Amino acid sequence: MLTLNINGQPHMLDVPAEMPLLWALRDVIGLTGTKYGCGKALCGACTVHIDGQPVRACVTPVGSVGDKPVTTIEGVGSERAGRAVQTAWRELDVVQCGYCQSGQIMAASALLSINPAPSDADIDAAMAGNICRCATYVRIRAAIHAAASALA
Repeated sequence: MLTLNINGQPHMLDVPAEMPLLWALRDVIGLTGTKYGCGKALCGACTVHIDGQPVRACVTPVGSVGDKPVTTIEGVGSERAGRAVQTAWRELDVVQCGYCQSGQIMAASALLSINPAPSDADIDAAMAGNICRCATYVRIRAAIHAAASALA
């Protein structure tokens, strides 16, 4: 039995320790905002925060999380940076198909939590590996800058 702190709530899970966190979130807890993309940590669709750091849930064993807090797209709006990013995403109409956007928002909010005034190079580095098949990268970067301005 494992206990995970997900979005500020404890969840008791009777799952194997090697189960990917993604499947524990989606199939066991029912938080389906975190998406399955590639299963190999290459696309970023499954990005969540563990202890404030962006990680790929598809390759993170649930047993490795321990007592570190996990934040998903369902909970990131309760954090200042996450709220600013979500607002900017809506205001700038970033989403096209939307499939990758939970991972994009999680990566962007993690960036702004540690760097409230990122340059384009900072954004590119932080967002590298978060694939958008619709190529909304220009809108994503603009939204990150807008969120940074809102946080200033």
